[in-house]
Amino acid sequence: MKRVETKRKLIDDEIERRKMKRRRDVDEFKVIEGVIDPPTVKCLYKLLSRDAFKAVHGVISTGKEASVYRGETSDGESVAIKVYRISTAETDFMREYIMGDSRFKRVGKKSRTLIPQWALKEYKNLHRYHEAGVPVPKPLDIERNVLVMEFIGDGKNGFAAPLLKGVQIPSPVKTYNQIINMVVKGYEKAGLVHADLSEYNILWWKNKPVIIDVSQAVLKQHDNAAKYLYRDIQNLTFFFNKLGVTTTDPKEVVKHILSIGE
Repeated sequence: MKRVETKRKLIDDEIERRKMKRRRDVDEFKVIEGVIDPPTVKCLYKLLSRDAFKAVHGVISTGKEASVYRGETSDGESVAIKVYRISTAETDFMREYIMGDSRFKRVGKKSRTLIPQWALKEYKNLHRYHEAGVPVPKPLDIERNVLVMEFIGDGKNGFAAPLLKGVQIPSPVKTYNQIINMVVKGYEKAGLVHADLSEYNILWWKNKPVIIDVSQAVLKQHDNAAKYLYRDIQNLTFFFNKLGVTTTDPKEVVKHILSIGE
């Protein structure tokens, strides 16, 4: 009888331990209360069970379509967790960049189907850029509207790399050339056009630029690829002109890049 009671107590203790762990996990996820909803909670738990991370910490950045948080792996390494909003998402602009993409045969109309496709698009684009040698965060895992990727910055102390627009660039001419070469490599090797490139979508880490936010990037075969490429180069030209850099005419830069893919 005593043995049965002991066994029952062990079982009860284990059940309580699991309940407490679940409560602790939920407390960790409260830091993303502004974007979380029940389906997203399930995604986070699935990623947690796959050991994509063990904890979620503070916000790194917040944008119109997603928020990015610092996560921590079981090895103590930092990762970036991007949570795309579903319930409050503005999806009208997304269809412009995903329609006509051969990787997505059926594009959702409602946010609950379109947003996971949008997140997957960024995951696929990051893979393409990373494999081509373009400096971007390495994609690590994805579950519907939650993307886990490499943390760019001081992961040990939890400090994310700053945006290009907010740093004192030591050599603007060199940096401009670096970024143009990244655009060229992205087009030639990854087959992509960023389509929203500016000083707001480039991080500065260890004196080098790192491109981020590639969900809207389109394949170079896209009908509007040339138009988006020209806009990207115009944005870079405008920014670096303000820093005193004498740049090549954007039309000539685009003409050169397009000729590489012919």
